[in-house]
Amino acid sequence: MLLYTLRRILIMIPILIMISIVVFSLALAMPGDALSGQIDPANTDPQYIADQRERLGLNDPVHVQYVRWATGVVQWDFGRSFNHRMPVTELIGERLPNTILLSVMSLMITYVLAFFMGRYAGRHPYTPGDYGIQGINYLMLAIPSFVAAIFAIFIFSFQFGWFPSTGSVGSGLQSGTWDWWVSKIHHTALPALVLGGLTTASYTQFLRNDIIENSQKDYVRTARAKGTPEGTIYNKHILRNSVIPIITLFGFDIASIIGGAVIIETVFTYRGIGELLISSITNRDYSVVTAITLMLSVATLVGNLIADLIYGVVDPRIRVE
Repeated sequence: MLLYTLRRILIMIPILIMISIVVFSLALAMPGDALSGQIDPANTDPQYIADQRERLGLNDPVHVQYVRWATGVVQWDFGRSFNHRMPVTELIGERLPNTILLSVMSLMITYVLAFFMGRYAGRHPYTPGDYGIQGINYLMLAIPSFVAAIFAIFIFSFQFGWFPSTGSVGSGLQSGTWDWWVSKIHHTALPALVLGGLTTASYTQFLRNDIIENSQKDYVRTARAKGTPEGTIYNKHILRNSVIPIITLFGFDIASIIGGAVIIETVFTYRGIGELLISSITNRDYSVVTAITLMLSVATLVGNLIADLIYGVVDPRIRVE
């Protein structure tokens, strides 16, 4: 298993290089360039603009610019945010904990709801309860995330007053205190519920269908013929084999949750990576956009690696010695 893990990590190196080239190329294709975000609007002197471009190295060949940028990335230097007037690493470091908290809470909601709903629908197929769960799933798949977020704010914030409608933490609280953490979780709960609830539908359907399919397998009929209790058959044999396809999607969950948070954080004015990405694209904050895009790509690779390693824990048949 150790050799397999090392091999996967080594394979990730050329993939990361290709991803960095794609991210850098997309950044170059953006309207304007790194100068657009920091040039003084009041100074449109052509000589001033030419001097600034030369100072930033924007007149260098593309491969020289890429090597300079990639060298900085390897040294954990993503440049400086022209909009926020601070290093990109510090800026992302301020916003990343909020997005991580939102992502973790969303994943917990997704997997808990999907497990119980999919398990019930799979054990009781073609019943009113199963049809009700499928109806909820289709509704969640059909609703755009920004529409669900607006409805959630209207109902749970404005009508019931259960959750705050904007922000990531209450004002006037000292960071790290108990009240601060309670306020942060309270502010994160509603966007996490929207983000996690929308993702639940596909996982519930996957688990339901796999449970129904595995319940017809020969090893299940053999277990029933031997008099094995029905609860043991479902929990030990059927359910364990049915969760494997869900683990396959775990690698994409990390990036998809963060990607979905782009819209959710914007609607809820939640100060995270997603909201920062949207504002940086609007303001042409070149360094921040490339850093966040590269981070999402790396998160996908790491998630796929974690998913492959979990395979061996869930199903001993696919362990690699």
